[in-house]
Amino acid sequence: MYKRKIGLAIILIITAIGFYFTYAFYRVFFFPNTSFNNEISYVFIATDSSVNALMENLSPLLKSPEDFLVAAQKKAYLDNIRGGKYAIQKGMNNNEIINSLRVESLPVMVTFNNQERLANLAGRLASQIEADSLSLIQQFLATDFLKKNGFTPETALAMYLPNSYEFFWNTSAQDFQSRMLKEYKRFWTPKRLAAAKEKGLTPIEVISLASIVHKETAKVEERPAIAQVYLNRLRKRMRLQADPTVIYALKREANDFTMVIRRVLKKDLKLKSTYNTYRVKGLPPGPITMPDISAIDAVLFPKEHNYLYFVVDPRKPGYHDFSKSLGEHNRKAQRYYRWLNQQRLYR
Repeated sequence: MYKRKIGLAIILIITAIGFYFTYAFYRVFFFPNTSFNNEISYVFIATDSSVNALMENLSPLLKSPEDFLVAAQKKAYLDNIRGGKYAIQKGMNNNEIINSLRVESLPVMVTFNNQERLANLAGRLASQIEADSLSLIQQFLATDFLKKNGFTPETALAMYLPNSYEFFWNTSAQDFQSRMLKEYKRFWTPKRLAAAKEKGLTPIEVISLASIVHKETAKVEERPAIAQVYLNRLRKRMRLQADPTVIYALKREANDFTMVIRRVLKKDLKLKSTYNTYRVKGLPPGPITMPDISAIDAVLFPKEHNYLYFVVDPRKPGYHDFSKSLGEHNRKAQRYYRWLNQQRLYR
């Protein structure tokens, strides 16, 4: 009888131990382990992240970081932490969280537009993908890449076409640049290349001119007419005399691209700069901003006319008044300056 009681006690102890370990196993792997109230949260894990760095990002989303670590060790996840953006749904258990972190890296939508310099572009991108601005700018200016693909430091901005693109968050600077080169080549369809050739321009020259057109007017519908003025001047070997290039040259000279310049003064036109198209014939060395695609297509497919000049139309602010002769242009320009002085708009 006594032996039977001992045996029963041993069985109960073993059973209790079994239940404890079974409960512990299920708690660690299959009990919900999220601490947030919204339906889904996102975690960004850096490439080559350490366990400590992983937990620093992940812990705020977990009820029990300790249980997660136990489960992650058992599933050998900590031996191969993958960088990326991951979604964790409310109520997920550790097993589901680890499976998600292993295979479900999510894309991010990367958007950029109208950056004046590569440095501005790098800063904009660094807020959207893992690569930092320093690694991006270094890659943008990589000598071998530029030489191989027909760019220079002055023209490199032309390769980056403003738009929205889908990337994985942990995209490297080199991978980003390679993708942008593919997008650039895809943009230059046979139709666009033929249009550029017809005008005696290379794709990079088209984008350089488009950057001026973009700066001249925000009115998309007016850009083809503005583009034709500059194409007419190029054909006649006239100086472009584009105010936006002078503004860019002034900023470049001051090494301050945050400057706000409302008016170009006569003294500014004398600035010695390869970007000052009042002094230098032809196009500037490269784009003065990242032009919209509408501005690029305006250069490729302009509105044909014989105008050589334009000035802001005070009767229709935001738009321009076009002229065929310098005399006509000067009269319209005087009307504009009188209106401008009345508005008291000074730099």
